[in-house]
Amino acid sequence: MHSSASFDWQGGFQPDTARDNKKPSPWKSPIGSQTCADYRQSKEPHRMTGAVELVETWRGDLLESVHQGHAVIVGAEGEILEAWGAPETIIFPRSSSKMLQAIPLIESGAADAFGLTSSQLALACASHQGAKLHVGHVNRWLADLGLTDDALRCGPEPSRDQNYRDEMTCSGDPVCQVHNNCSGKHAGFLTLNKHIGGDAEYVDPAHPIQMMVREATESLTGEESAGYGIDGCSAPNFAMSLHGLGRAMAFYASAHERSDVRSKAAARLTDAMRKHPELLAGEGRACTELMRAMDGRVSIKTGAEGVFIAIVPEKKIGIALKIADGATRASECVMASLLVRVGVLDPHHPAARARIHAPIHNRRGIHAAGVRPAAALA
Repeated sequence: MHSSASFDWQGGFQPDTARDNKKPSPWKSPIGSQTCADYRQSKEPHRMTGAVELVETWRGDLLESVHQGHAVIVGAEGEILEAWGAPETIIFPRSSSKMLQAIPLIESGAADAFGLTSSQLALACASHQGAKLHVGHVNRWLADLGLTDDALRCGPEPSRDQNYRDEMTCSGDPVCQVHNNCSGKHAGFLTLNKHIGGDAEYVDPAHPIQMMVREATESLTGEESAGYGIDGCSAPNFAMSLHGLGRAMAFYASAHERSDVRSKAAARLTDAMRKHPELLAGEGRACTELMRAMDGRVSIKTGAEGVFIAIVPEKKIGIALKIADGATRASECVMASLLVRVGVLDPHHPAARARIHAPIHNRRGIHAAGVRPAAALA
């Protein structure tokens, strides 16, 4: 259910209960009934419970389907400002955590040692389209490292850019790892690996790079990870609560006000993402279009299986959400709705309208149905 706390986006946090008055210390976890530790110790399989209806699909006058999920808006001190569903639900953040995975790249000194640009840092956080633009950037990055496609461990993936994929098919060009939507992140891993002199299998959970990623993840989420799963690109993906993910994004959102090494790294990654929305995803993608609609004021990042995050520096808040059935159309609708809710996205902008009230057209191009936020987001 929706949190009993309310937040006036002009006036600030307005707690309604004694529980909500207990704000946590920065980056400490105010975990409730199901903690990451509880999950690790439990022998029962994890079940996602407490989800609420967040998105509806209507066909004519009939409600055809609903998408349930969880969402949380977190303040600069790690406190929950608003929540829907169960914010302590344990999730895999998938690609929405790429900026966490990129922290060691900067903290270690590798980014500066290899003279990485803001474009490269954005690609390290990207789930790119595999368009010529993205592939060209990553190929040059690998060449600068004296490496080839074979050094990557993300696996080959056909380009997600339709025109480029068709061109490759017609010309018989091979599908390579560099076309993988995670190849920028892996180029970042390779840069760090070369800097520390690590072995070639940098995606091994026991590799020093992944140990560094885990430390950064647990520090920024304020909780010990419940464990990891292997992501689509073969790197370990560390489990966390949705609140923990939102807390980490709030750290990034307020990082520009601090001068410690980790905050500087977070601010640098946030700026890179904001400056290069075209590299973070690609043309026609929600991340790229919505970031452009907000004039680079906000960084947002999608993850597989219905995860989405936002970093909002001007308000020093982080947003995290998870759709229970993993639907992308629902995660995009909720994220756009929450960005409007906190006052950083114009609801009338075409990119916003395309997600908040997404039309569903049939094979003849007729507007037959539509996606819209559920009452919980009103």
